[in-house]
Amino acid sequence: MTGGYLAGGRACAASAGARSVDEILAAARARLDRLSPEEAFAACEAGATLIDIRPAAQRAAAGEIPGSVVIERNHLEWRLDPAGEARLPWVTGYDVRPIVFCEEGYTSSLAAAALQDLGLACATDVTGGYTAWQAAGLPTAHPAERTVAIAPGASPAYWPF
Repeated sequence: MTGGYLAGGRACAASAGARSVDEILAAARARLDRLSPEEAFAACEAGATLIDIRPAAQRAAAGEIPGSVVIERNHLEWRLDPAGEARLPWVTGYDVRPIVFCEEGYTSSLAAAALQDLGLACATDVTGGYTAWQAAGLPTAHPAERTVAIAPGASPAYWPF
């Protein structure tokens, strides 16, 4: 990126140390012990929590993973910060194991790295996201079945609310 323009037509240059989204994604993934859908399923059976960060429209169109917790991306850090006032009741310490997924496994990598920055060292994501989970033949559900937990601030993917 070479720069852009500010209000009034003033030019602005990229800040020192600017990185492309591909570089940021690679750095995030280098920190994660990413899981295949099958590994994520097994980890959840052993006590990890599967976190769906997809917006309601994606969940409505593609489906949901039964037992997952829906925390849309814009609320994720607030709901999972063990020291935060807006945390979910079950986030009582830094030993929780969130496994984040999105539609294809890109945004979830950035989100899981952000959770590690909060001190949740076991945070990771699902390689290939919901698409890979579904392709692996693992359990999915139509949103109308209401098989997920909806965190405060997240929108359900079914109507009526």
